[in-house]
Amino acid sequence: MLNWLDIGVVVAFYLLVIGISLSKGRRDTSSTDYFLAGRALPWPLIGLSIVAANISTEQFVGMAGQAAGSVGLAVSAWQLTGSVGIVIVGFTLLPRFLRAGIYTMPEYLEYRYNALARTIMALFTVVIYVTVTMTAVLYSGGLTLATIFGIPLGAGVLALGSIAALLATGGGLKSVAWADFFLGIALLLGGGLTLFLGLRAVGGVDAFMAHNVDRMHMVLPASHPLLPWTGVLLGMWIPIVYYTGLNQDIAQRSLAARSLAQGQLGIVFAASLWLLVPFFIVIPGMISRQLYGAELVTPDAAYPTLIRRLVPVGLRGVMLASIAGAVIGALAALLNSTATLFAMDLYKRRVRPSASPERLVVVGRIATVTCVVIACVLAPMLASPRFHGVFNFIQEFQGYISPGIVAAFLIGILVPRAPAAAGVTALLGSAPVYGLLQWRLGGVHFLIRMLMTFVAVTVVMLLITALRPLATPRTMPVQPDIDLASSTRAKWLGAAVIATVVAFFVVFW
Repeated sequence: MLNWLDIGVVVAFYLLVIGISLSKGRRDTSSTDYFLAGRALPWPLIGLSIVAANISTEQFVGMAGQAAGSVGLAVSAWQLTGSVGIVIVGFTLLPRFLRAGIYTMPEYLEYRYNALARTIMALFTVVIYVTVTMTAVLYSGGLTLATIFGIPLGAGVLALGSIAALLATGGGLKSVAWADFFLGIALLLGGGLTLFLGLRAVGGVDAFMAHNVDRMHMVLPASHPLLPWTGVLLGMWIPIVYYTGLNQDIAQRSLAARSLAQGQLGIVFAASLWLLVPFFIVIPGMISRQLYGAELVTPDAAYPTLIRRLVPVGLRGVMLASIAGAVIGALAALLNSTATLFAMDLYKRRVRPSASPERLVVVGRIATVTCVVIACVLAPMLASPRFHGVFNFIQEFQGYISPGIVAAFLIGILVPRAPAAAGVTALLGSAPVYGLLQWRLGGVHFLIRMLMTFVAVTVVMLLITALRPLATPRTMPVQPDIDLASSTRAKWLGAAVIATVVAFFVVFW
């Protein structure tokens, strides 16, 4: 339960966050200001905003749950390979996207293929964001608040959704980025506090390592049902490329950079902070199993149980601010990205091409409110055991779209004469191919099914290209006002991040 000190900490923190964030974005009335923060974000805001958009209670609940279950330390592979992936994206894809001056990832597909490809990707992404990602974030957040603090699930979902919608509608991306700055700091403080209290409770690092020696491995057998090494090696790169480079929720922060160098520094900063996830989320999940394994009804209860049992009254307000901040930061980012996709790729492109920048902002705000209402209604349904946990639910269902999107972008970039029909086929073919594989090969790990889907749509794209290649490659637009000088400092820091990840895999092989 919370005492008055805890409640006071939470109220003061969120009044500060909301007040500063909305004041920063109150003058953003044009579409560039509202959706891309005037293309003027500095690297610290980009980095912390990416972290806040990425790390939420689906990690605290789902990733910590898998760590407490049979996966152990190996579940860190998602975030560690993500750190490598986003660094590579910063020096390969980001220069190309900033040069084109795009608002959204689907917009790039129109320049490369045609308007239909843009519409398909935008529509699929919006649907996945609302029905899968937002829903999972809200459910896991509400469940965590209910488990730790006794807040009813419905009330928690509604409160989290309302604050995130206020931030996303009040001032657009700039407000969201400033909110993420504070929420990201709270998230890091909360994770560090949980790790400290957990290690103290088990008797220190040596006692933890001795108890978990058999579960401190990054590479699991090929027969492992949740994270086999074959899936990590062969298939994990597909969702990593999609999530770190082609996912509007993450990419929008770097698209709003004031220069390529600032975008790259922000990306490397985020990648560096992601390296803390094994310590702030995964290890606490394992500690929870060590301390309270007998009382964990499901592995997903690991992190909430650890906080409920270890965090003393007086510090629970800090943890509530941290956990709620993780949800609100991720959800506000999703809402802002969804509003951008809906306004720019669907409404302006298909409904009213002559819409003014001011009207697009209004449409974006209406879309934000609509999406959060739908997600709040759907969120409690994830309590059903048929979804097999929050983390699995998100990864499994994103498999319907990510292989096709990755294929469309990579082939579009690497094969200049690939025609529009190839890109459209990849986008439309991914879901039915993955669905068929899920139906017929349900026992095969979803990462392997993602790889099979990617290979299938890529082969079809190459066949279409061989039969009907473009006569001349399409000309991409050039944004003349962006500084495209790469950052040498970011290159060295990015190399250090990659070396750290490699060392982690080697040490905990």
